[in-house]
Amino acid sequence: MASDEKPQGEFTTAANADEAADRAIADLFTFHKPTPEQVEQYEDIRLIAKALALQIWDVCPPGPDRTAAIRKVREAVMTANAGIATQNAAARLR
Repeated sequence: MASDEKPQGEFTTAANADEAADRAIADLFTFHKPTPEQVEQYEDIRLIAKALALQIWDVCPPGPDRTAAIRKVREAVMTANAGIATQNAAARLR
């Protein structure tokens, strides 16, 4: 590459990287009205997660591990939903 040539790609300068990060972060904190397809995806995820949470409740003895396991299932649902809503905007922060 000649000295006056710039590398190709989205992040050619620190300023471009900052602009891209600003857009991705703004997207993460913007309301995303779900499409009908996304609503169906959310429902599918919740249905499967609910079944897993109920199974955990049934087979794990009461205590902090059972509570944590169910909490993590809930966190997984929330993270999956965020990925669907934002089309994985968080991945654009890498």
